[in-house]
Amino acid sequence: MTTVIGPGAWLPRAPSPTAAGRVFNLPHAGYGAGVFGRWPDRMSGIEFLPVELPGRMPRFLDPMPATFAELARDLIDGLARYLDVPFAFFGHCWSALVAYEVTAQLQAAGGPTATRLYVSGQMAPQDGPAGRMLAMDDAALRAELTATIRAQGNEPHRELLDLYLGMLRADVEMSRRYVVPDPLRLRCPITAIGWTEDNDVRPERMTGWPVCGETAFELFDGRHERFLDAPPELLETLCAGIAPRA
Repeated sequence: MTTVIGPGAWLPRAPSPTAAGRVFNLPHAGYGAGVFGRWPDRMSGIEFLPVELPGRMPRFLDPMPATFAELARDLIDGLARYLDVPFAFFGHCWSALVAYEVTAQLQAAGGPTATRLYVSGQMAPQDGPAGRMLAMDDAALRAELTATIRAQGNEPHRELLDLYLGMLRADVEMSRRYVVPDPLRLRCPITAIGWTEDNDVRPERMTGWPVCGETAFELFDGRHERFLDAPPELLETLCAGIAPRA
């Protein structure tokens, strides 16, 4: 029987008990699980599960942890029961670091081993903190949010924009505190995904990921946030990297 997941949980949608594998999709800084709204629920037997982080709708009342380490610990507790099939984490930009930290903590604790880690549009943890948002004041961050919302075909609402700005500022400060000079080397392979028109994190700045584990590099056409459109080549890459365990 499918588990019903209520408001405030990590997963807005209940995982399928018949899935051959799961990719947990972590939203980028300042956003919630809704950014994966254009993604299919499932492809080739692999389901894509957006993760709802604290402080986002409908979890505004759940405080966001102050560090990636705390967030990863809480996320593992919330998802533990769903790591019973081959699984991977996908993170883009800010959330690529969350995805790495979750995978590393699972390994360090002797927990279930991820089949693969997918990181998109982000430098390796030992090469940061980095990113143009670190230098932005609140006015610049508000302009960034406004432009992103309009690029998605929506008009920003002032009160919602205030809430999103608070989330984005908290996420940026969390990234500023994430200093990992000697990252744990993962046992699972990593796929590092760059984008040809990404002017936020150029693909050539992602070359540090092999320090964190065996790494395959992929380069796809598009801008920094093209992942929102669920490009077929990205979805195919995610599915191909999750093979059922023997």
